[in-house]
Amino acid sequence: MMRTVEAILVIGILGSAFLIGSFFAVLPSPRQISSINLQELAFTTLQMLDQNNALNQIVFKNNSDASWGYLQAALSASLPPNVLYNFTVYNMTGTGQYTSLNSFSNTKTGLGTSSETASIIVPSSNVTFSFTPKKSQRTLYILNCSDANGWWITGYTGQTLAANLQNMLSPYFQTTVLVNNTQQLGLLLNGSLAGRSVTNSIVINTFGEAVPMPAGYYSTKGYDSTHNSYAEYPYLVGKSVLKYNMTWVSVVGWPFYYVSNTVTLSRSQNTWGIYGMNCDSSYGLQAFLEGLNNETYSYSTSTTGDPGLVNLSPSALYYCNYYGIYPSPYQTSTRALSINNTFGLTATSVVFSPVTVSGTEWIAAATYKHTGGGAFTAIGLTRIPDIRIAALALLMYYHPALYATSSTSSSSTRLVALQLGLQGGG
Repeated sequence: MMRTVEAILVIGILGSAFLIGSFFAVLPSPRQISSINLQELAFTTLQMLDQNNALNQIVFKNNSDASWGYLQAALSASLPPNVLYNFTVYNMTGTGQYTSLNSFSNTKTGLGTSSETASIIVPSSNVTFSFTPKKSQRTLYILNCSDANGWWITGYTGQTLAANLQNMLSPYFQTTVLVNNTQQLGLLLNGSLAGRSVTNSIVINTFGEAVPMPAGYYSTKGYDSTHNSYAEYPYLVGKSVLKYNMTWVSVVGWPFYYVSNTVTLSRSQNTWGIYGMNCDSSYGLQAFLEGLNNETYSYSTSTTGDPGLVNLSPSALYYCNYYGIYPSPYQTSTRALSINNTFGLTATSVVFSPVTVSGTEWIAAATYKHTGGGAFTAIGLTRIPDIRIAALALLMYYHPALYATSSTSSSSTRLVALQLGLQGGG
């Protein structure tokens, strides 16, 4: 019984001590426990007010306009009741000077010494921005041959791809020329088209795994009678690419797998029912690479890889943002090449990060520079062709500069500053 009484007395004494201590204790204010980050609050408030260009439509109005009152009411409603503010709008001049245009506040006694400020720049609605590319002096030739058929360009024709690529790439090149038939292609491969030298030019084959073939010299010299194949024609193309320092671009699939001329090969089909074509199989790519490297034609097979899912390289992601070209960052590749550091070629602009399969490194899309002149861009993705990848590969290789231009004048930009303090702040 005595122990129970002692326990009750102890509890009573401790409880009394707690009550007395609580009465005299000085507790910190909630602000001291978790202080407001005034700068973050100011910046967030400005961003909220600027939603849907609200600031843009007010800060350029006359100071007597009623919308300034609406802005002040919105600002007061956005901030906690114990927060004091100064809201100021400045005109930004071309010399870097700032002139106050309008200002309002919810205090006349100042914000104290612990205030913080955030600001944003608000352009006028009539300000427009654009980018002007520095045009390359190289001539861009795009195959648009009316007398050829394509393969692995499902849903498109070579001609529709040519028109799309012309629209996408012509701003970056001084001259863009559509090669409208195989006869013109023959002149190009021989060094001159319409009196224009093709040296240092770029040729984009929009016909996928097929390559248009001119009649006459190239269909005769390009025919390998021993093997009943036109594989010697890609060999001659490779020789021209080397001789005239061209960049040859294949937009999708296994390059030079077929040759096409709807007149010369009118009775021939690619084993899939597409007439005007002949299958060179894997020998065409090998022949092209031998010609580009000034080797002897050998009628040997080439190989491509199937790495599957491939991702845009860090460099490609950078240039996507730079040029505003945004293909899917993940693509499927079943025609990747493994020719880096072979045939005198070096992959200098890699669009998709290499993938190693069974010890072999496959690159789904890249531009390979040849030591003796010329270059080869191969996009080994699965059909349907994404011409944005081909355009990106070329821009990565030549990287023309972009110059920003705008119609901004000294009176068309405002600096909006919001200074915050706390009631009772020192």
